[in-house]
Amino acid sequence: MYIAEQVKAWRHHIHKHPEFGFEEHETSKFVAEKLEEFGLEVHRNVGKTGVVGILKCGNSPRSIGLRADMDALKIEELNDFEHASTHKGLMHACGHDGHTAMLLGAAHELARTKDFDGTVYFIFQPGEEHGVGAKAMIEDGLFVRWNIDAVYAMHNLPGVPEGHFVTNPGPIMAAESAFEIEILATGGHAALPHMGTDPIVVGAQIVLGLQNITSRNLSSIHEPAVISVTEFNTNGTTNVIPSSVTLKGDTRCFTDDALHKIEAAMERVAAGICASAGVECRYKFHNGFLSTINTPEETAVAVKVAKALVGEDKVDGAAPPFTISEDFSFMQRQAPSCYILIGNGAEGEKGGTALHKPYYDFNDNILLTGVHYWQNLVKEQLKQ
Repeated sequence: MYIAEQVKAWRHHIHKHPEFGFEEHETSKFVAEKLEEFGLEVHRNVGKTGVVGILKCGNSPRSIGLRADMDALKIEELNDFEHASTHKGLMHACGHDGHTAMLLGAAHELARTKDFDGTVYFIFQPGEEHGVGAKAMIEDGLFVRWNIDAVYAMHNLPGVPEGHFVTNPGPIMAAESAFEIEILATGGHAALPHMGTDPIVVGAQIVLGLQNITSRNLSSIHEPAVISVTEFNTNGTTNVIPSSVTLKGDTRCFTDDALHKIEAAMERVAAGICASAGVECRYKFHNGFLSTINTPEETAVAVKVAKALVGEDKVDGAAPPFTISEDFSFMQRQAPSCYILIGNGAEGEKGGTALHKPYYDFNDNILLTGVHYWQNLVKEQLKQ
């Protein structure tokens, strides 16, 4: 089949030439030129290096947005196949090459068949990996310049059999936030701790105190969350009590309400413990990704389309959420949406290598499934 060969070739080309977030100049050019070849209206440089292709058919005012991410990761690829990365220190270790190729394939097929009534917006997003690309496109007017009734995204998932689909009508991925707590004390001689204030002890108390937030401030059933202190840095040495300690870490949760509770509770715990010890506290909290929350109606459509394509036994429409994060979540705050995952391959099989690993590769066997999923979703949502 012509399109199957083309999508595979496009995927391999993009994989060989990975580009980091907001540096996807050649990838964006490649995408834009393909869309123009298909006859779409094309808008370049949306959110810096993003591309939006527009395909209209019929007279209906209805519309749908389909989003794929384009950026690569700063990882040295260890694969030795023909389409391995030619850019040292960069590789498509998350499958964005496959996502882009599948959406290009859908654009080609929908432009060829024109079997829908309405407008399709093909959204090729930069800078997903660090949570900045979706916001950049939104700030550049993605949902103001164009009337997008609902927006959908798809991501591959190693560990799930190839071509299976996974999603749910609610939180499917977690919010991710980074925090920093700096404790400023007087320090002193290790033999004379009573002559100063010790930020080590205070820091240890804060580490333990933060763990009480998830168990005592949030519902273990309705608001599952994780708070992890991943760094404990001091300016002390063997016989010197430090004058400062910096704690850094990461939090994950599944609702905006839980996110706000965690941010406020962490500040309260850190400030309270520091105040009781007579030391200064400086607190920073940065939300990088919101929780990815699907809307029920759009999820029902996505599940229906997936089941019709691959069979009911290969679709889990009520999957438990994942603690990984996705910046499509920012687009979800702008329009009804569904984020669905397609299996890249079971563990130990082709496509089973985990994301963000130097031996990862997108599974070419699922490319056509992804193309047909996007086609059928458009035809379902924009029926003639």
